[in-house]
Order: sequence, then C-alpha cells, then structure tokens
Amino acid sequence: MEDTQMITGNNNLAETDEIADLLSSLPKEKSWRSGYVYRYQGFWCPEKQIPAVIAFQKHFIAQKTDTILVTMPKSGTTWLKALAFSIMNRAKYTPSCSPLNSVNPHDLVPFFEFGLYANNQLPDLSTFPSPRMFATHVPYPSISDSIKNSGCRIVYLCRNPFDNFISSWHFLSKTRPEGLGPLLLEEAFDSFCNGHGGFGPFFDHVLGYWRESLERPEEVLFLTYEDMKEDINSQMKRLAEFLGCPFSLEEEADGVVEGISKLCSFSNLKDKEINKTGRSLGNLENKILFRRGEVGDWTNYLTPEMVDRLNKIMEQKLAGSGLKFKTGL
Repeated sequence: MEDTQMITGNNNLAETDEIADLLSSLPKEKSWRSGYVYRYQGFWCPEKQIPAVIAFQKHFIAQKTDTILVTMPKSGTTWLKALAFSIMNRAKYTPSCSPLNSVNPHDLVPFFEFGLYANNQLPDLSTFPSPRMFATHVPYPSISDSIKNSGCRIVYLCRNPFDNFISSWHFLSKTRPEGLGPLLLEEAFDSFCNGHGGFGPFFDHVLGYWRESLERPEEVLFLTYEDMKEDINSQMKRLAEFLGCPFSLEEEADGVVEGISKLCSFSNLKDKEINKTGRSLGNLENKILFRRGEVGDWTNYLTPEMVDRLNKIMEQKLAGSGLKFKTGL
C-alpha cells in the first residue's frame, strides 16, 4: 500500500480499522510535539489529522462563492483569518463591534482538519451562510477535488522558511508534553531541512500554491507575510479586490482600511482578553498563538552553518520557480 493511497471515510468502526491499517503501511517520523507524523499522499501529516483530512477530501462540497485560506503552520494563519474575516464582513461589523474583540480568529474561520472534520465529525456545511470561509494547512495536491473544480477562491499566505521554522520551534516547544523533554533546536532544524515538519515538506507546500497562483491568478491569491508586514494597507487592498469586495474610494478616505488593519494587528489581538485567557483549536491556549510576529527573528537563533544549509536547500528548491523570499525588512 503506497503513501498516495486514500480510503473512503472515517465514521464507523470498519473505517477506523481501515485507518489503522493505512497508518501501519505509511512511512513515519517522530513528531516535534508528540507521537508521529505520517507520509500521506506525499506530505507529512500528524496522526490525529489523517482521518479528518480523509473525511474532508471525501465529503466537502465547495461552492463557487467559498473562500479557502491556506497556510503552512506558523505562517501568519491567525492574522490572515482576522483580516479576511474583517474585510469580507466589514459592512456588518465595524472594528468597535467586531467579533474579534471577544472571539479568537480560529473560531470565526474554522479549519477543516482541526475543527470541522476532526474527531470523526461530518458537519452539514450546507447550512453555513454564504459566502463561506474556511481554512486548511493541507497541500494543494491533497485538498478536496471539489475545491479545485468549483472555481472558489483560495488565499495562500507564506512566510520565509527561516522565520517559519523558528516560530514553529517555539510553538511546538510550548505545546510539547513535559515528559518528552525539551525540543532541541538542532534536532528540530535537521527535521525541518529534511522536510519532516507537519504538512511539509515546506518548499513542496509553498511551491504547490505558488504555481497554481501563476496558472489561475483569478482563483488563487499568493501573499507573503513579509510583504504584509512591510505594507499592510496595500496588501489588504489586494486581498479585498481578490475577495470581490474592494475598498471604495470613500472607504479609503474614511480610514476603513487603517481601522481594519489596527483591529487585526498583532498587538491588538494579543491584548484581547479572549487571547490572553481563552482556548481554541481543541483546547489550545490562545496566548500560545501570539509570540512576536516579527520578520528576521531567526537571526537570534540560527548559527551560520544552519543558515548556510537552509540557504542552499532554498536555492535548490526554488530554482526556476520565480519565487523569492524576504528574510528581513
């Protein structure tokens, strides 16, 4: 049984046995957090998410008006969810009465694999009000065929691999069971370079959506974390235009763009009570989602040898793609 295999569902005992058989046949590596990641359909998927990914692939029916937000973990997912939700719903909510003042962005834009289809759930998404907005970390080759064929919008946000790695290392160090001991930077870096991080390999994930954005720019928007940090207003305008709800000249003159930008800023969201004491994503403490949100923090952690190694991998992987990363501002 190859790692490209797919089974049909996960909502009964027989299918649970199928998943157990599938896992036993797949290559696996130790997870940075706990347990294992398995090479499923060419990417490294956390064990608990495989049944949810299978259910998502089989059961999700996309609508043309849907928007799917996609990221690698620790690439600005929380920020993107807040911005996209606020832009899409600005006629309904001003910043002062936005749900973001009391709700974490992950509860406003649910993940397929961590929320909607997690824990053997098969939600009835046909009742969701249109236009719907969902999120995923799943690589492009493995997202639902319904998404690929529906003409719906996909927004992809990526972050340079140096900062992505450091952010992932900090995040998983905090969520890792104490009994496993600390997550050593050197071991995690070696795993990242070998492509074993959750939903990786990193460069395969990024390039999959990058190429789709070149081929189908009207359906796939490719954003970078660094461009958003450098000029958030212009990137918000790009996003609004892509989502089919561009900012009017009157809105721009009235400061609507700046108002949403401030509402969704790292410092503002981090300071909300819900993000200090609340939980989301399967009982994860929201405060863990907010660390520094900066570009170039990797310089405080990686040795010259590490930088050289990752630079060489990046040069090889991105050759001929036209994609370049900013590693500092």
